[in-house]
Amino acid sequence: MVARRRLESWLNRCWYEGAAGSLLLWPLSLFYAGLAGLHALPWRTGLRQAVWLPVPVVVVGNITAGGTGKTPLVIWMAQVLREAGWRPGIITRGYGRERSPGARLVAPNDSARAVGDEALLLARRAGCPVVCGPNRVADGRLLLAEHDVDVVISDDGLQHHRLGRSLEWVVIDGARGLGNGRLLPAGPLREPASRLRRVDTLVVNGEPTDPAFADTLVMQLVGETAVNLADGREQPLTAFAGQSVHAVAGIGNPQRFFSHLHQVPGLDVVEHAFGDHHHYAPADLHFGDDAAIVMTEKDAVKCAGFADGRYWYVPVAAELPQAARQRLLDSLGRWSATPEKAP
Repeated sequence: MVARRRLESWLNRCWYEGAAGSLLLWPLSLFYAGLAGLHALPWRTGLRQAVWLPVPVVVVGNITAGGTGKTPLVIWMAQVLREAGWRPGIITRGYGRERSPGARLVAPNDSARAVGDEALLLARRAGCPVVCGPNRVADGRLLLAEHDVDVVISDDGLQHHRLGRSLEWVVIDGARGLGNGRLLPAGPLREPASRLRRVDTLVVNGEPTDPAFADTLVMQLVGETAVNLADGREQPLTAFAGQSVHAVAGIGNPQRFFSHLHQVPGLDVVEHAFGDHHHYAPADLHFGDDAAIVMTEKDAVKCAGFADGRYWYVPVAAELPQAARQRLLDSLGRWSATPEKAP
């Protein structure tokens, strides 16, 4: 695990800070580009046809490796659609779950090991049915078979070409942007930056530092309250002022969470980054003192079984401008139950 963290840290420095090493990986990026192109070629040339579900499908994805804020955006989208009278359902890969060959419905009382941390978080927060599995088409079919759903939100899946989609929303991290602009592994890109010209909506998580994204929709993640894992009591983050806390994050971009805590006046933050989707054991969080442990909600769903009164998590909510809500509803309004008939 230590070696993996060191590798991830080195890659992030190469991708986002200009550290030496990116050019050494460039030949591997050419190989990656070739494989990605071959994978997409049958779909782009019409040799293979996407499978369309009988309801609209909205894909929320990214073109960079690591976390950008897709899950909060999916939760926001589900809430907006419910309020507008739609009946949304969510499909997701279920990263980090135990090996399972097929799709399965996710219940709020499931374990993270069985369904994955993100899937469990969505089932608890989105207010709509959730299915996880490796095949998005199979996931969507199970969702529609088991629930009265009239729009499907795919959490990730931008590169899952087999699933036909009505809309594509892509999330970019405002602070990181596209990094050095190179493909994996020399850079963070899963697809070339030109892919962004073909998506329906681009959302930037946080104020963009790249002028190229200055006119895009901006999403802010808001979370000023901590919730205790042991008893559910809540208190503002400012209640920890003057204390030292252990900040725990096993997400795609731990630094975003740490930076959020550093903004709390008087809070001394001791950072502990873990790998994305890390399965915690109690020993992982024994830091040799009695200081509070503050983590993301995605981490909390994996720690509730052994947490005591020192454990807290910070739920966040996505805030987007009214224009984003209107764009989503207007776009879906142009789609009928048969996606091929859409303009």
